[in-house]
Amino acid sequence: MTRFDDLAAFAAVVREGSFTRAAAQMGVTQSALSQTIRTLERRLDLKLLNRTTRSVSTTEAGERLYQAVAPRFADIDAELAALSESRDTPAGTVRITATETAARMLVWPRLQPLLSKYPDIKIEISSENRFIDIVAERFDIGVRLGGDVAKDMIAVRMAPDMRMTVVGSPDYFERRRPPRTLQDLAEHDCICLRLPTHGALLHWEFRRRGKSTNVQVTGRFVFNATDLVVAATMAGHGLAWVPAPAVNEHIAAGSLRPVLDDWAITYPGHHLYYASRSASPALALVVEALRVPKSK
Repeated sequence: MTRFDDLAAFAAVVREGSFTRAAAQMGVTQSALSQTIRTLERRLDLKLLNRTTRSVSTTEAGERLYQAVAPRFADIDAELAALSESRDTPAGTVRITATETAARMLVWPRLQPLLSKYPDIKIEISSENRFIDIVAERFDIGVRLGGDVAKDMIAVRMAPDMRMTVVGSPDYFERRRPPRTLQDLAEHDCICLRLPTHGALLHWEFRRRGKSTNVQVTGRFVFNATDLVVAATMAGHGLAWVPAPAVNEHIAAGSLRPVLDDWAITYPGHHLYYASRSASPALALVVEALRVPKSK
């Protein structure tokens, strides 16, 4: 196996022009350094240095070797210094997978101020509703509802618990009587969401007086994105079962109306999660930016 410590010692002697100064720089004795150079010359079967009591100079072979190795050692030293600095400087790429709702309403708004302050941090956001093994798919951070976070992950809360709501447009309710019971949903056009993980339609879940109920609804439209479900609902095509934060503004504006509030279920809020406790400076800053805001 090729050794490089003797080449580094040789480069130090030539650069310093002195065994004494090179030995002091390397933290070895002058005799040990001399022995290293003699071993290198024997290994290469070449005389590399001309030595007198007052000076050290390279032979032709020594000068050729020095010109070949010195720039490479300089590059290595520079790269090691850069790596050392990167441990304390926020830089690099942080890959995040989040549900579409969380990406739009939580992740992106909270990261924008951070990215303006730290231009060397790069962010990649993958917005999708399927469950993901962030380690296997090489994501740094996952964002999902608290109940969906794997137990072996480090989890940080991003938002309060999330309430689900059934909504419809005023135009739709002019044509159809609002449902008052879960059984009434069978008489309505319900806009469905297809789950990307196994392809099934999402059942609507409700909870009242400690009892949970799943309802399998039907309708003319099926989407795989919540934003499209909301858009179709606002256009008057049916009812939707969606996270309340995704439609609160529309409800306040009067463009959507909630129904079946007595049966609304609440899930643990969005959490971010990651695998390693030895987070890079960039990852640590992103985690801090995304965590639930502290109360003022």
